[in-house]
Amino acid sequence: MNDAESPRGAEYGAEYGAEYEAERDAVRRDQADPLPTLRDAFHVPPAPGGPHAEAAYFAGNSLGLQPKSTARLVNEELEDWARLAVEGHTRGRRPWVDYHERARGPAARLVGARPHEVVAMNSLTVDLHLMMATFYRPAGERTRIVIEDTAFPSDSYAVQSQAVHHGLDPERTVVRLRPRDGEEHLRTEDVLAYLERDGRHVALLLLGGVNYLTGQLMDMAAITKAGRAAGAVVGWDLAHAAGNVPLRLHDWDVDFAAWCTYKYLNSGPGAVAGCFVHERHVRDAGLPKLAGWWGTDPATRFRMAPEFTPPASADAWQLSNPPILALAPVLASLEIFDRVGMDALRAKSERLTAYLAGRLARIPGLRVITPADPAARGCQLSIRVPDAGGLVERLAASAGVMADAREPDVVRLAPVPLYSTFHDCHRAAAALASALGGRSGR
Repeated sequence: MNDAESPRGAEYGAEYGAEYEAERDAVRRDQADPLPTLRDAFHVPPAPGGPHAEAAYFAGNSLGLQPKSTARLVNEELEDWARLAVEGHTRGRRPWVDYHERARGPAARLVGARPHEVVAMNSLTVDLHLMMATFYRPAGERTRIVIEDTAFPSDSYAVQSQAVHHGLDPERTVVRLRPRDGEEHLRTEDVLAYLERDGRHVALLLLGGVNYLTGQLMDMAAITKAGRAAGAVVGWDLAHAAGNVPLRLHDWDVDFAAWCTYKYLNSGPGAVAGCFVHERHVRDAGLPKLAGWWGTDPATRFRMAPEFTPPASADAWQLSNPPILALAPVLASLEIFDRVGMDALRAKSERLTAYLAGRLARIPGLRVITPADPAARGCQLSIRVPDAGGLVERLAASAGVMADAREPDVVRLAPVPLYSTFHDCHRAAAALASALGGRSGR
């Protein structure tokens, strides 16, 4: 009796056939999707291992892929620098003196803001500190800063240092909201209950729009409304939300927000960040702020006067002239988002993420800790497994699937709708099933 005729051979043949059909189904989904992939607009790295030439890239929540248009924009600025030197400030193809303003409209559309409410500047944590210099004003019994317990470490460090800066004890000042025992996510009703109960003590509520570890999308509208009703300033860290989910910062009445642009916004490692300040604040020239030359009114900036005269825009929080070579990739990325639109990307994201979640749910022993409700998550799916780092290495080496790990036991997979495909999701599910010793989720 040969292998094909044996019971084990028949089982193998059925499994192989099912796997083949699962792959064909993924390909058909890609062909039929109403928003075709923009994968060809990006540089996709080669697969570290496995039979495929290109990686199935699921680490865009850590560092997005490079748009192919980026090099052209950066090279044009280098050429203008070489050709014009200092005159590039006024005579370049995109004059440097107002270069950051080119990001204003696209960034505002991306986050649901009015153009004068946004500015591209600095890096995320720097922007959060600049915002807190203005908006964290502890007084009397209202001194607390509220964050989530699983906030990204940089946010924890930032708020603790702000407490110390004001002469306060961070152990008593910083409140870390935790999920209920046995749960992975912070319930909206628990955040609202805390604000109703203890809101009189809260000076600043600063949560992540999408949690970096679990991928949970917070109900930003409801939490902002409750925070402001309690008398607190409400800010949002949108590092994992900007470019991932639709935002309506102005309509939600958010006080301030900041985001990086190197994750879903594909602007390169350490790229220039973005910042939002609601228009009721940008119109208040009396607000205290840390000031710098580029934050003064551009109409009078070059008079070199010692008096600081802020414009009625988020530009008032700028410190230094913008880094042109670092802003060019931001413009390249924002052009893509402007062309495609967040609503279309969100719809595709929900299709991709639901497909991957369905495949993962069929793998024995694998536990997804991201909310199952599509309205409560972005595109990231986090799974809790032993030896997360080792699993990520095996996925790359065996199948060319690139994900990332957060030690000790979380692997994050982000099917980014700009360049991820259903076939990528199929590859990820099959590779995880193989690595975990189970059958592929079909």
